[in-house]
Amino acid sequence: MIIRLHKKFDKSYKKLSSKLKQKVDFTMINFRRNPHDILLRNHPLSGKMNGKRAISVTGNIRIIFEEYDNYVLVIMLDVGTHGQVY
Repeated sequence: MIIRLHKKFDKSYKKLSSKLKQKVDFTMINFRRNPHDILLRNHPLSGKMNGKRAISVTGNIRIIFEEYDNYVLVIMLDVGTHGQVY
């Protein structure tokens, strides 16, 4: 799996607290091991975000991404609270 970070993801990540950054890092490690892990709550998005997917970092923090070729390439688009990323 190749994971690329969009510049918006980088910008949003830098604004997170160090505690949330650790949780995001842990989530990314789990995602790389198994993108379908039940704890990630990996799900497709609809509406204006159709074609994108989301995983949960905490109860309110999400990572938005696009996957290509059955998770051969993943582009992490954004990270933040539910209200910030949707």
